[in-house]
Amino acid sequence: MALRFSLLTLAFIQILSAQKSPYDIAPPAEAPYYRVRYEASDKPGQLAFPVQYTLWVPPGIKTLRGVVVHQHGCGVGSCKSGLTGAFDLHWQALAQKHQCALLAPTYEQPQEADCQLWCDPRNGSATTFQKSLTDLGKLSNHPELEKIPWALWGHSGGGHWAGGMVMLHPERIAAAWLRSGVPLLIPNPEKPSIKPHLVPKGARQVPIMCNLGTREGVTVTTGRFSGVWPANKTFFTIMQMQSALVGIAIDPLTAHECGNQRYLAIPWFDACLTVRLPTAPATELQPMAKKISRTMPLLNGLSIWLPSKSVDQAWVHYTKDTRIPDQTPPPAPTNLQVKNHQLTWHGTADLESGLAHFIIIRDGTQIGTVPDKPTPKFGRPIFQGLQYSDTPGQPLVKMQFTDPQPETGKNHQYRVISVNTVGLKSK
Repeated sequence: MALRFSLLTLAFIQILSAQKSPYDIAPPAEAPYYRVRYEASDKPGQLAFPVQYTLWVPPGIKTLRGVVVHQHGCGVGSCKSGLTGAFDLHWQALAQKHQCALLAPTYEQPQEADCQLWCDPRNGSATTFQKSLTDLGKLSNHPELEKIPWALWGHSGGGHWAGGMVMLHPERIAAAWLRSGVPLLIPNPEKPSIKPHLVPKGARQVPIMCNLGTREGVTVTTGRFSGVWPANKTFFTIMQMQSALVGIAIDPLTAHECGNQRYLAIPWFDACLTVRLPTAPATELQPMAKKISRTMPLLNGLSIWLPSKSVDQAWVHYTKDTRIPDQTPPPAPTNLQVKNHQLTWHGTADLESGLAHFIIIRDGTQIGTVPDKPTPKFGRPIFQGLQYSDTPGQPLVKMQFTDPQPETGKNHQYRVISVNTVGLKSK
């Protein structure tokens, strides 16, 4: 068995070295961003693919309390999307509120390769992930990264990975959001090569949300992703029958793409991290209460768990049409500078509704927006664009604008306004 695994691994590495790498263009990682990369291994039980990890640390944070991990799915396209995960302003807003770092892995998996070689954390990705935290802790001067808790978000194979990590390391995980992918808990005759996970007692204390699109087996029961709902239902039932803190949120608009899930995922993490994160590194996670529940007809009377009343209300809106209401305006831009009629500024995302665009005002009159004409493919239009796997597009959009028609010799007064994805404007 070990010899067979080694030969398969070597074959995949040869495929990887022969193809033109799609992973060689990443945004620069200069402080507060940090990056490490590890080569593939041909040893049984070790990671079969190269991988890089990009970390964002909120400026001014002396001691981190946790790490938010944004894990992409399987295949070249999804793996490439991981390159921008740590640069996402909306996920950074969540991390910053809770004094956490934001980490985005990028597994360099060839399209022909077996995704299980990384999305099953027992195949070396769990060990490499933990090594990255140690090495990034040295690079960023945050050695506590090696010991602090994890909040895991994963899409597709990334959901399989995040759920598998809950089974392996429940004591380290504050919460886990599984989008369109869950770990296997009982043998699957159609996939005999995948070894089921055991459910340790500690996993029952980890808040878990199973999130999928309605066209992944709920309302559309044929096609490539039709097995997602049965897999989620099986995982949920096993966990719920063991009194685990597990919920399900079905996206009414999508199939396998992530869509608008971040507008529920981020408030859900916010509620969980508010309770769970310890005040000092290396201390135990705090327990969640078991008070909020809601019955879903699709689950034959079983109840889902939700972390708070506000998340329960958001869940109702999300599962209806994903239009979660928001009454709070986004933060105002800061550090506006003008040089040769080119404006630059700094903006942060609204925790509830993210960041849609900026309005540029000159002498009291609007003269433009950034971006100029957003063309969303997935979900609501957002400032950084949104890929299939819930990460910004490349190249990253810059916070800058050039006045197209300044008046010669006149000193103009400029202002910049942030607009979130429900249309609320900043001061």
